[in-house]
Amino acid sequence: MDANPAANPFDVTSHEALATLYDAPRPLVLAKATDRIEGKSAAFIAASPFCVLSTVGNRGPHATPRGDAPGFVALLDERTLVLPDRRGNNRIDALRDVLDDPRVAILFLVPGMGETLRVHGTARISTDPELRGRLAMGRSVPPTVLVVSVTEVFMQCPRALLRAELWAGREKAAGAPTGGEMIAEHTKGAYDAKVYDNETAPFCAENLY
Repeated sequence: MDANPAANPFDVTSHEALATLYDAPRPLVLAKATDRIEGKSAAFIAASPFCVLSTVGNRGPHATPRGDAPGFVALLDERTLVLPDRRGNNRIDALRDVLDDPRVAILFLVPGMGETLRVHGTARISTDPELRGRLAMGRSVPPTVLVVSVTEVFMQCPRALLRAELWAGREKAAGAPTGGEMIAEHTKGAYDAKVYDNETAPFCAENLY
């Protein structure tokens, strides 16, 4: 392998070159993002026991797993969510990153669902006693919480999780919305929930590659 990656003739080094390798996304893919967490997205987050928090700081990027009983991420309103910092290894990579750069991305998963929910925004670290107490588990109170101001929310199609067979044989968690219900809400009804659930989702499952 060439010791200088920049000299490798197979490297893609411009947006223009990258665009030639892929079909243009369908208009729906670009239109399905919203700027707030509404009812269906809130239900998805309430059913989620696991998410991945992505951050970047002066020491580079980090992807941090966060998990607990469903509902461990609290919604204060449509544009604000709160993540507790549970006991861990005390590297606090994500928290250090937020001090350097407040931009964050969170990927929520719900057992039994191929669709995931992506949330982007900016975060701040808080020691607010009320928020920490709200997210306590028994007598264990998180030392800090991340308060995230939401700027973008959208549903990711199920292909990645279907390829991985991540939830093979597992039923969708009770109370979680369907992918169609989320995308209908995100597009303000421009896309019909039944069309996604009955046509688009099965098409994704049948066309993984």
